[in-house]
Amino acid sequence: MALLRQLCLALTFLLITVCASLAQTEAPGALDYERWESTAVRAETALADGEASNKSLETLRTEIAGYRQRFQSAQSEQKARVATLQAQLDALGPVPEEGSREAPDIAARRKELNDQLAQQRAPVLAAEEAYTRADGMIREIDNVIRTRKAEEMLALGPSPLLPSYWSVALQDLVRSAGLLASETSAAWTKEGSGADIVAKLPTVLTLLVLTMLLTLRGPHWVHVGVNVLRRRTRRGSGVWQFVLSLGQIVLPLLGVYAFATAVRISGLVGDRVELMLERLPIWIGVALFVRWLAEQSFSRDDDVATLPIVRRRRAQARYYVTLIGLALVLKGALALLGRIDAYGPETAAVLNFPITLLCALLLFRLGQTLRDARAQGDSGGEEPQDAIYFRLRVARIVGQLILLLAIAAPVLAAIGYANLSDVLVFQTIATLLLVGTGLVIQRFIGDAFQLFTGKTVQEAQSLIPVLLGFILVLLLLPPLALIWGARVADLTEVWARFGAGFTVGGTRIAPTDFLGVILVFFAGYAVTRLIQGALRNSVLPKTRIDIGGRNAIVAGLGYTGVIGSALLAISSAGLDLTSLAFVAGGLSLGVGFGLQTIVQNFVSGIILLIERPISEGDWIQVGDQMGYVKDISVRATRIETFDRTDVIIPNADLITGNVTNYTRGNSLGRIIVSVGVAYGSDTRQVESILLGIAREHPQVMMNPAPYVYFKGFGENAMEFEIRAILVDINHVINIRTEMNHQIAERFKAAGIQIPFAQRDIWLRNPETLHSADAADRHHSALAAKPPSTPQPTQDKDAARGALHDEGDVTNDTGADAGDGDR
Repeated sequence: MALLRQLCLALTFLLITVCASLAQTEAPGALDYERWESTAVRAETALADGEASNKSLETLRTEIAGYRQRFQSAQSEQKARVATLQAQLDALGPVPEEGSREAPDIAARRKELNDQLAQQRAPVLAAEEAYTRADGMIREIDNVIRTRKAEEMLALGPSPLLPSYWSVALQDLVRSAGLLASETSAAWTKEGSGADIVAKLPTVLTLLVLTMLLTLRGPHWVHVGVNVLRRRTRRGSGVWQFVLSLGQIVLPLLGVYAFATAVRISGLVGDRVELMLERLPIWIGVALFVRWLAEQSFSRDDDVATLPIVRRRRAQARYYVTLIGLALVLKGALALLGRIDAYGPETAAVLNFPITLLCALLLFRLGQTLRDARAQGDSGGEEPQDAIYFRLRVARIVGQLILLLAIAAPVLAAIGYANLSDVLVFQTIATLLLVGTGLVIQRFIGDAFQLFTGKTVQEAQSLIPVLLGFILVLLLLPPLALIWGARVADLTEVWARFGAGFTVGGTRIAPTDFLGVILVFFAGYAVTRLIQGALRNSVLPKTRIDIGGRNAIVAGLGYTGVIGSALLAISSAGLDLTSLAFVAGGLSLGVGFGLQTIVQNFVSGIILLIERPISEGDWIQVGDQMGYVKDISVRATRIETFDRTDVIIPNADLITGNVTNYTRGNSLGRIIVSVGVAYGSDTRQVESILLGIAREHPQVMMNPAPYVYFKGFGENAMEFEIRAILVDINHVINIRTEMNHQIAERFKAAGIQIPFAQRDIWLRNPETLHSADAADRHHSALAAKPPSTPQPTQDKDAARGALHDEGDVTNDTGADAGDGDR
């Protein structure tokens, strides 16, 4: 609890520090070096003495950090002016060699600029020197504070196991109880208290009734509301359930605040109780938050639980986490009581040891639960979904680490390392609470995404929830660092180093410059996209430019806009690219040797966009691939084949290879339909029928007119071809199919036969077949005799040998076949 309160205070202090550092930023001309010198001397004296407290050093560091920020700004401003003067001097040309004379007006101007340059460089040098001094002091202060904190954490104190300290602790507790009772008795018995309580009784009773309603019935109301919402709506139910579940914290907390207010208004308590009542809402708020987080992380509902382990394990985890929240409240109360009554280290060690031991035991049990985490319905052999399995695997690793820390912390506390033990136990608890909160928020992001889009994160496959989750992780890193001992000044120092940037080629580049570059680039990119959309949808369709030309214009404008946006973004950041010439030269070698194929395709893509030998929508053939052009980029061209598959072809192949474009310029194209007729058919009739089929088709052009070509006399038929020009060659397959149907129908009606290939089989020495049959019959007769007689086998072999020796069978094809039937 104390750690969480310190975390909230640290975040508030961080915001105040950042705002103060921004407010202290003044113009370069307003630098007061006398005040800075006084502050620097004071800081050096405090560091030399070593007696200043950490709080004093932190205050001094904040003041020095403000000066350092102003010195850095002064350097940037003055360097810009120096660069301008140097550019003016360079414009005058080089200084003449000794013995040469220069024009008087140019010489006077050069001298004037040199004087101004020397005058402007003086503040830059002073700011650089002061910046270096301030930065060194900040580093020394940080080292001193870190050393003190490390020594404090590793300090060996009294052991709580020594019985001699138990009596001291018991005496301190008795003394605190006596003081508390005496204060309360004095408040009850002071003069006028009776009349005062009677006057305030209605208000006190009202607050107490409100306390009972909010604390006792508030969680039940929230539970009923969640159930009603779950029954009535499905879309966005996770968001509304999350919002309503916050009532389990808010309503009881309001009830506690009403109770504390009622007791304080009554005036029947002393100062110690007053201080405790001031912090009571914080303690109860922490306990309620821990309990709510346990309900969200290990919920009874499988759809709500961020760690969906088996239900029995979830119930155990909820119980352990809730008890940890109560232990934190107890530790906060004892810590406050120790500060009020000034307990000694012995009493503090004895009183804190049971709480540390209890929290370590609860952590140990929670670690066992996480170590043995299995998904609901997971028997151990079958893995659940990837995301859940990864989360459970991380939970098992975390559980093992918690077990080690829970064992080490009580041992260290028993020895006397109470501070180190507190770090291991309570920092671990704070880390678990922080991580659990992050997981709950991440689940809420997924539910909100589903509410606004109507799809789950898995269904949408969107990067938005992923990016929001990444931002959430970045936001959780500073609190995590603060939990484990980092100071607010450490975080501000990291940000200062981050904002200072780094030097590349004599140019200082800061992350804010990168942010400006990104913003300008995306602004230019957005404008480019808007112009492309306007041209594609509104302007170019009203012109006579073909679709390929429109696409080329839009694509060229896109590349030009991207390159221009990049150059504008770099220029707006004030980056000097001339200092990167050597780097660019080295990269050019890499481009020449390792990226030559990519560069070749890039140049080929530019040529395709300019010359436009192919355009989007063209029907092309490249090697064995044929299809329609769907997209032309600077590296490759995508075509869609007739199988509805996409083929990516490098642009270099389109420039250097053979490409057939069937629809370049227009969709006209020639169709050739071949057909053969039997010998003896009337060739003039065949020509007339085929010409009629071609002329009657609506896709066939009459100018030029279709033509029937009598190709010649083939082996089996007389060959004809229909040759015609189609209005749209894209329909060539359908047109050829339709013409073939009409040819078959009209030839059948006219009695014209379409021949097919014919073959005759000729047998040489057919008498050998009769000899083979006789040998087989003789072998069958001998097979019935006793097996001792080997003669039948020999006769059979002799007969088969005669078959192979005396005759063979041949199959003659071709012109010898004649016109007979098969």
